[in-house]
Formats: sequence, structure tokens, C-alpha cells
Amino acid sequence: MQRPLILLCGLGAALILWATPGSASGAQSTAPRTQPGNGCSGSAKQCLASAIEAMGGRERLEAVHNLRLEEIGHTLLMEQSYRQEPFISSYERVHETIDFEHGRLYRETETTWPESDPGQSLIKATVVATASAGIRRGQPADTPASLDDLDTALEELGLGPARVLLTALAASDLHFESSVEVRSTPHIAIAFNRAGTTVRVLLNPFNHLPDAVETVQEFHDFWYFWGDVRQRTYFDNWQVLHGLIYPTNLVVERNGALWRSVQVLQLDANVPVDDSLFQMDASAAARSAQGRGWNRPFNAGVATELAPGITMFPGAWNSTVVQEPDGIYILEAPISAAYMQAVIDEARKRYPGMPIKGVFSTSDSWPHTGGVRQSVALGIPVYILDLNQPLLERLIAAPHNIKPDLLQRHPQHPQWNVVSRRTSVGGGRNRAELYPIRGASTERQYMVYFPEHQLLYASDTLALNADQSLYDPELMREVWAAVLREHLQVRTVFAMHEGPVAWERVAAQLKELTVAETVREQQPFRP
Repeated sequence: MQRPLILLCGLGAALILWATPGSASGAQSTAPRTQPGNGCSGSAKQCLASAIEAMGGRERLEAVHNLRLEEIGHTLLMEQSYRQEPFISSYERVHETIDFEHGRLYRETETTWPESDPGQSLIKATVVATASAGIRRGQPADTPASLDDLDTALEELGLGPARVLLTALAASDLHFESSVEVRSTPHIAIAFNRAGTTVRVLLNPFNHLPDAVETVQEFHDFWYFWGDVRQRTYFDNWQVLHGLIYPTNLVVERNGALWRSVQVLQLDANVPVDDSLFQMDASAAARSAQGRGWNRPFNAGVATELAPGITMFPGAWNSTVVQEPDGIYILEAPISAAYMQAVIDEARKRYPGMPIKGVFSTSDSWPHTGGVRQSVALGIPVYILDLNQPLLERLIAAPHNIKPDLLQRHPQHPQWNVVSRRTSVGGGRNRAELYPIRGASTERQYMVYFPEHQLLYASDTLALNADQSLYDPELMREVWAAVLREHLQVRTVFAMHEGPVAWERVAAQLKELTVAETVREQQPFRP
């Protein structure tokens, strides 16, 4: 079989070369910490030297000053509020230049996003970054790169296949760790510290190639909510180019679950570098390193009174404070512990002396649950959907040793109130009724209905496009079906990403879409 000759020395779109330690799925310690394991004798540096030779030798590796790659990959969207595994995927096409000599990265990404309206699935982004600053290209001006973008640059410049062994060679603390089983074979583990993180490289005992890289790290992407994330990145599909042996496929596993795969389609080494590609707006780049990531500020100054005692605070993910005669309920605990604490503080400021009686957490999307650990740590009961309990149990148990949060410092058992059918909460004018939606795309969400106000909270289902049409109308169609099923009288609806909207307006759009689809189906088929 004829195979294309390609070479991979980078990980591609938004992929961070972090990995999991020996406790990852399939990993077993099989040798004492002081022993190198089978297939290698001598010191850790001597084993590393064998690995470098297996990839073509130190001279050839050091001669790679830059790489230009075209890659294709897919990512399992574990964090989204749809169904649990098997997960839907996004698909990425990447063109990037990794300039090792000058410590900089240029990357163009085209992402095909499955949760999109027809004709709107393609998302394009361009990032320019060093390990400490970066920008996202845009119009009319560049914007600061995210902390996740900077993490990507840091890892690709130092821990990608082209550089991980040279980075290990430069480490002053290179040492052996217990051997780790990879694909049923005990591998030699050599480890070193980089930027405060222990990196483990797993060497094949037979051919000495690095088969995987592992770390435990706090991520700044959607995995931030899991604290100390164990990741293993497998190097595979090895090919030869100009005497170098490189993996052209990288498979990433996080917390024991397969998460992403990237395949190189084309690679060029030591290409002429156009410095204009790497130009960055100085102000935007300086602000990138000062970003707060998921620790976003809560703005109490912007609020919408949906009804007396029901106040929505808009943000990237909305939260709502509900006053009942016996206490306060908070609708949604999104984003982070700090954000959630700010919402709680504002609720106590508005209603001094009243206890926080509960938190409604209506879906399983990870950003939606960013404040659940803080709620549990404070001893606040949390209303959760029955299907989401296993996920939330894992979230509460997730270690946060790298940057301990309140729950890590003061462990508490969660007080779950599990919603599996209509559940009534409170007894005043703002009493709430919780209903599982149970649609194909909404089975992990429940809605909150305030009958006295004919007010419906639709979880993560309602969002309006710029032209005021419904984004992904299937989501609201499933809410509409649940409203009819439960015989609810709705006047106003709001949601995670949308303020109050007249229910008649939403229903009219859904009816119009249903009629249009019916007419389309009645048209004769013409091949």
C-alpha cells in the first residue's frame, strides 16, 4: 500500500500537549521508582540519549528551526449540554507555523461546529502567540489571546514531538519514575519539571521512541472545571523524513477518556519565515497575559427585574436571584467559584439576613456547573437533574490540589435534590416548579417555571441570532413540546444566554418553521 510521506512536529489547533500520569486509564506502575525498567540501562540521560538517536539524532533534531504544518483533527465535545458518551464531535482544519528559533506560533484554524444552524457551522480563527503573550486577529483590531491560547503556544514550542526530547535534555532534574504500561507494554518513564509542571515521557523499551507524554495540569479551556486534569498524549503513525522519525498522529486522553485526535496532512521544515505573520498589536498582546480566564468578574450593576423578587444578572452565562418568603434561591451556578461567590454575596446584600435555601443547576454543560463546587462547599442544597448526578458526583470528587478551591480545602458532602419529575420548590408568589425537558437534544436539562408570573426559564435552549431568529430551533421546539406536555401557561421565557422574550414570539417562530418544514416535505422528490 502506498502511503504519503508526511511529518508531524506540532499538535495543531487549540491542542495542548499535556498528558496524564501513571494513574491514567490503562496505566500501571510496574517497577520501583529508582529503576529504569526494561530496555534501558544507565542513567535517565542515557535513556534519553537512546530516544533522541531513535528519532534521528540530536543534530538533526536541533537543526529543525521551524515547522509549517497542515493538520486535520476532531474533538469530542464532552463539555456541551447535549448527551453524554458517545459524544458529538467538532472537526478542525489547521494551518500553522511553529517558529522554534524565535519562540512564536502562528495558527489558522477552521472549525466545523455541529451545534449550528444550516450554513453557519464554519468558525475561523487566527492566533499569533509566544509563551507569554498573544493576539487573535480580527476586524477592526486584534484582541488579546486567551490563557488557553498561551498554554497552547507554551506546549507546542516545548513539548511537541519536535522539541519534547530536547526540552528534557535541557532539564536539570531529569530522573526516572516508575514504569508505565502503554498498549500492554511496560514503558520507561523519564520525568522533569517544566514551568512548575512535572512532565513524563514514556519511552518504548524496544525501539526507544517516545510513545506518550504525560502531565497533571490545570487547563484554561473547558477542562478548567476539573481542576487537576490527567492527560496523556500518544504519539503514533511514525514516518521518516530526511532521516528524522516523527509521529504524524497524536491522540489525546484526558482523565482516562479519549478526547482528541490530530493527523498531519502536510509538513515542511525550515521554511522561509514571513515576520509579518507574527506581528501583534502591542496593547492587545500585553493584555493577554493579564487575562483572568474563567475567573470572570460578576457585574451586579446590570440587572433585569423579571418579576418582583426575581432578578436576572446577565453575563456570559446568566444567573438569577429568586426571593421566597423563607429564603433565597439562585438559578444557575455558572463559570467559576469566584463568580458564584459574587452572585451569593449580591443576593445577601439585596436580602440581608435571609438564608440561601438552594441552587438550581439545570444542565450538565461544564461552564454551567462552574459554581456548583462552591455551592457544595458552602453547604447549599443543589437541585440537579437525575441524569446529571453521576457527572456532578465526579465533578465534586475531582482533585483541585494545584490551585485548591474552597471545597478542596474544606471538603463537604453534596446535598443533592434530584429532579426526576415535576418538583415544587417554595410557597410564595415566586414559588418554582422544576420540569425535566427530556428531548433528544435537551435530555440533560430541566426548565424552571414560575406559575404566578407565567414565567419560564428554559435552561440552555433559547438564543436569538442577530436577525432575531431562533438559534438551533430544535432546542426550543423540545421546550415547546415539554410546555404542552405539562400544560403550562407561559407568557415570558428567558434562558442561560437570553433575557426575557415574549413566549408568543417564540411560539410563532416555531409554528412558522414547522409549517415550512411540512410544506417542504410535501414537495415531490426530484433526483
